[in-house]
Order: sequence, then C-alpha cells, then structure tokens
Amino acid sequence: MKAIAVTPGKKQLGLLEFPEPPLRTPTDVKLRMLEIGVCGTDKEICAFEYGTPPAGEASLVLGHESLGRVVEVGAKVTAVKPGDLVVMVVRRPCGQPQCGPCAQGRQDFCETGAFKERGINGLHGFMTEKVVDDEKYMNPVPEALRPIAVLAEPLTIAEKGLEQMWQIQSRLPWDCAHAGAQGRGHCHRAVVLGAGPVGLLGAMLLRSQGFETFVYSKESGDSPKAKLAAQIGATFLSGASVSLDTLAGQVGNVDLVYEATGASRLSYEMMKYLGTNGVFIFTGVPGRKAPIEVDTDLLMRDQVLKNQVVFGTVNAGKADYGKAIQDLALFDKLWPGAPASLITGRFAPEKFADLLLGDPGGIKNLVAFGD
Repeated sequence: MKAIAVTPGKKQLGLLEFPEPPLRTPTDVKLRMLEIGVCGTDKEICAFEYGTPPAGEASLVLGHESLGRVVEVGAKVTAVKPGDLVVMVVRRPCGQPQCGPCAQGRQDFCETGAFKERGINGLHGFMTEKVVDDEKYMNPVPEALRPIAVLAEPLTIAEKGLEQMWQIQSRLPWDCAHAGAQGRGHCHRAVVLGAGPVGLLGAMLLRSQGFETFVYSKESGDSPKAKLAAQIGATFLSGASVSLDTLAGQVGNVDLVYEATGASRLSYEMMKYLGTNGVFIFTGVPGRKAPIEVDTDLLMRDQVLKNQVVFGTVNAGKADYGKAIQDLALFDKLWPGAPASLITGRFAPEKFADLLLGDPGGIKNLVAFGD
C-alpha cells in the first residue's frame, strides 16, 4: 500500500510502499484512510527537525490529523463497526508504572516523556491507505460530518485548553451571570493570536461559548481569514496595520489570550496587555531562534498583582476528541459553511512534495486518498 513517509537517516521524503497491516488482537480495527490534515508539525518533520520511526525501522509514515472509515474489526470490537467514520487519538501511553496520567488514560499529560505519537514519534502515522489500531483510540463520527471531520484533531487543542481554563478560573467568581443562550463566557473578552486552523478553530470555540473574540494576525483585513472571522462574529485585526497597543486599547480588559502562532516575541509582547484575572494559553511550539528581550519585572508584577495565569497545553485526551466532534456539528449549525471553508486544498498522495515541501497557500490542506 502507498504511504507518505520520511527516512530520517537519508533525509528523504517519498511515496513509499508498505505492507498492509493485519489485525493482531481481538480489539483491533482496520481503517481505510480518507483524509489526513497537514500542519506545521508535518513540515518540520519533513525538514528533519525531529520525527522518530518505529523501533527497528528506517522510515516514519507521516500524518496525525486523521479521518478514516472502518473496513474490518476484531472479534471483540464493540465501539465501531464496518462503515463507520472515525477520528484517531494521536498519543499513546508510555507504559511505565510510575506514570499516573498514562495509567489513567491521560497520556496527554505523560510525566515520563516516553509516550509515542502516531506520525511523529515511534509509531507510523495516517498518511497511508490502511491503518490498524485498537478500538479504544477511535472516536466515531456522524456521517453528516464527513466533509469537515478531519478538523477534529486540531480542534482538540482548543477543547483541552479551554476546559483547563474553566477549571482554573473556578478558583474565583469568574463565570458570567445569566449566561443562558448568550454562552458561558459572554461577559469576557478573548484575543486569539494567529489565524491558522488552530487559531480560527479556537475562535469558533470561543464564540460558541459567548466570548467577545478578537483575532489578531498578519493577514490583511480583506483576506479570506479575516472574512471567516467576521462570519463567526469575531473582530479581525491585522498585525500589518494595528499595533498590540492599539489592539489592547480596542479590546479593554483582556480576559483571555489564546496563542496559536508559535511566535514567542509576539506572544510575550501580548502578555503585557493581559488583564486582571486574565489567562494566557500557549499552544504553539516555537523553533529555536536567537534570544529575545523580555521585561520580566513587568510580567511578574502583573501576574502577581492581577491574579493572572499562564499555562501551556499540548496534545489532547479522548474526551477532547468527543467534544471536538460535537462542536464541529455545532459550528456548522451556528455558521453554515464556516468550518468547511477552513479546508482550502485536497491533494492526491502523489502531490506530497508540493504539499509538504512547498507552499500551496490556503488555510488547511489535506492529503486525500478518497472514498
């Protein structure tokens, strides 16, 4: 079967042939892969910044944003059946007895660092025709979501981040009074840094929860990303013409910053404008660059005197996938066509070089193996 894979030892990327995987246990499920999203992680692996093949193998099949259809199930599978659409969990437990999170199915908080991730670290990914995995890592998707279900994995980043935020903010009287149909966050203001898929999906989740939402990104105010932000009721501000100081002046007290850029300089500049009782969520992972100068005295004073919280979040648990699938349906109901407009390109596997080594543009591009 065909698979898009890197061979780190040779620094090669190619469309390779792999044997079709068999069912090995009674709870295994075989999928025919339909679509796989491409993100910055995949491109960094293709630049050989990281990425580890399975033990004893030279190549690593790419891809962690998945959508597949069940074609075969083991004798003890009960969660899915042939014909079902599913999205896969990416991270797998480290298996070490001292790791409490992994033992409780929360490998997204693994303490040892010995976890594995499909398409990234130690396990083949989903950019291939067939995949076999255990049913416990599969999340069923309604057929009606077929056109947008591949967005579930990037949405889990926001789902996990906001769930943690609500838990943290329960330490103070932060919930909005009389939320009702307005949403739980209707009295709060959020700034999203970045208008890529993670940023725009985060903006959709914030808007669905009632937050007054501002999206700050480098694109112009008449770009497709700006128009999409307007469609969901967010305010788009272009970094090309609006300074962070102006942004903060327009927003007022910034209750929440959802960072989705991986740009550390911009993020720490924005942190200066975080408001009283505010929360700053990091989701991006910057590459190693030259050190930047940060006013640590100002940041520390604000974090203490304004009761602020700063935290990072990575990967997601199985419950976050369930929420993401439900919320994609909600987004499509609130703003018909908006989630689908995030997907701007579907590429045949043979076009892997254009997609992974080039710059095809758009917002979210996919490898499509087809139905």
